[in-house]
Amino acid sequence: MIEAGRDARARPGETLAAAGSNEELARIVARLEGSGALALLVIEASDPLERIERRYGAKAYERAMKGLIGLAGDQAREAVPQGDLVVTQLHGEDAILVYLFRPRSDGDFYGSGLRNLARRMSAEITRQGKQLVYPYHRDALMLPVGCSVLLHNPSVQPKREIRQAVQKARADATLEWEIQTRERGDQLLQLIMNREIQMRFEAVVDLRRSEVLGYEALARGPENSVLHTPGQLFRLAAEQGLLYELDVLCRKLALLDSRVIPRGKKLFLNVLPTSFGDPTLRAEGLRKALEDFPLRPSDLVLEISEKESIENFTTFREMRDACRTLGIQVAVDDAGAGHASLEAIMEISPDFLKADMALVRGVDADPPRQEILKSLNAVAKRIGATVVAEGIETEAELRAVREIGIRYGQGFHFGSALTSTPELLRT
Repeated sequence: MIEAGRDARARPGETLAAAGSNEELARIVARLEGSGALALLVIEASDPLERIERRYGAKAYERAMKGLIGLAGDQAREAVPQGDLVVTQLHGEDAILVYLFRPRSDGDFYGSGLRNLARRMSAEITRQGKQLVYPYHRDALMLPVGCSVLLHNPSVQPKREIRQAVQKARADATLEWEIQTRERGDQLLQLIMNREIQMRFEAVVDLRRSEVLGYEALARGPENSVLHTPGQLFRLAAEQGLLYELDVLCRKLALLDSRVIPRGKKLFLNVLPTSFGDPTLRAEGLRKALEDFPLRPSDLVLEISEKESIENFTTFREMRDACRTLGIQVAVDDAGAGHASLEAIMEISPDFLKADMALVRGVDADPPRQEILKSLNAVAKRIGATVVAEGIETEAELRAVREIGIRYGQGFHFGSALTSTPELLRT
């Protein structure tokens, strides 16, 4: 009997059982006493779900939790076609519990079978989870999944047994996460050492003339890997103390692969504020670097990501001014996403403001988003900057952005990104 569908309707902070936690616990205890054993999986989801609820509210949280519970139930059902399971939320926690009931004699399942199921479920969450929490969470959803086995002891209260099984499974999830983090860290280090980062170049389009202004260099890890997206790459690099090395490598590879960009088009090159000390980012270093490529200084736009705060505006302005003497321009990324503060925009005084895709997504049907983009466009004009609307995916979004008066845009709507693979090039 699968309870996931009904349970998923409970509100955050409540046990996901429509009839209440006591009835649910009684049902689990009865199953445990009948089979003599139970297997338990725990999916720890507090990191993304807390962020989703804080930023987008309870309804977004409920939608994400319901999707994860449904995915967990689907995966578990494949492992116990002849048995029963209960999928629920741990009371007061952002954790999903999957109780699986098989006869105590099924040693293969309670042994290697359960561990393999936990790993498959973790992999499926990474593969499908982003769709379940979209658009609230943009990167691959990586969640710790732990497991434990409870062999029923009639001399111990079942409630105590179950509580201890939950604690053990949560401890196992923590251990599995630490192992996976170490493995991903080793993988990232190898990618950096072997320069196995691929660069793609997404067009920035002049919406008035329907012409390409330039291309933003975007880093990608291996296909079908948790390190494929730039968000995951740089998040893990920050955790592993490899952020500077990854940032420097991506810039070098972007310049190396920039030969795929048609002559006369700009290269938008991402730079983290923590990399300002890199000598190659100084005016003379950039000038020398560009000598080896078909790029003029006026073709280069340094795109400052405000996912890290700029702690020393004086140092940054010195670098900005030196670059501008060569004709190099500056853009602020993620404007309006909560990272780029008005202070940063005013202090940097950029040539381009890149409006975050969260403001562009569905803007055609969302008046508040339209007003924010209008305000951002007005601020840009006052400081001599130009707005680039990121993440345009539909014709309706494109029309809305044009009507607001935004000059430039980029996104999937304008076609595939350029790569260094000749057969994939598009102009």
